[in-house]
Amino acid sequence: MKSLTTRLRRAAQAGFTLIELMVVLVIIGVLAALIVPNVLDRADDARATAARTDVNNLMQALKLYRLDNQRYPTGEQGLQALVARPSAAPQPANWKPYLEKLPNDPWGRPYQYLNPGVKGEIDVMSFGADGQPGGEGKNADVGSWQ
Repeated sequence: MKSLTTRLRRAAQAGFTLIELMVVLVIIGVLAALIVPNVLDRADDARATAARTDVNNLMQALKLYRLDNQRYPTGEQGLQALVARPSAAPQPANWKPYLEKLPNDPWGRPYQYLNPGVKGEIDVMSFGADGQPGGEGKNADVGSWQ
């Protein structure tokens, strides 16, 4: 009988108190407050890196287009000339598909193409998170000149 009573007391005392639970929740809250901002910044860094990779791939496709056709697509033809034969003059002599499809930037907007470029012979760019020219941090432009 004594053994049963002792076991019941131990079982009743085995749970956590409200104060212990509150301390654990406070510790978890503090850790989350310190870690979450760092993780969110990494997402912005990853988007900028993905945009730089896409811009480099588009520039390589444009260089192949130039090798085949002795010039880059006009500003009117745009990046679409890498996917479909341009209908606007001047017609490319040796056109072939250079990309299966045009990617959007990591923020869901089309990449910008300028011919003639402002910072180079041609420019390919993304306007960053805000979709506007210029900006700093996550809103900074990502372009072929970088």
